[in-house]
Amino acid sequence: MTVKRYPVAPGVRLNVRSGPGTNYRLVRILPYGATVPINCQKAGETVTGTYGTSNLWDNIANGEFVADAYVQTGSDGYVARRCA
Repeated sequence: MTVKRYPVAPGVRLNVRSGPGTNYRLVRILPYGATVPINCQKAGETVTGTYGTSNLWDNIANGEFVADAYVQTGSDGYVARRCA
């Protein structure tokens, strides 16, 4: 199955965390203009970002999560399966 890629908000260098919250370890920072694959989504810390306030976090790689509030998915809800 092909995983859809979504754009990160313009002008944002997005922090990638090891889990669904800002208290998790910073893994890396995405560059401006990045697009991310959303493998699955998980509820976590509520974050306010470019696209509103959400407790959804997007899994973009093994052990890597970004706040959905900064990803242009076109939805306030789940656009991918829930992470196990």
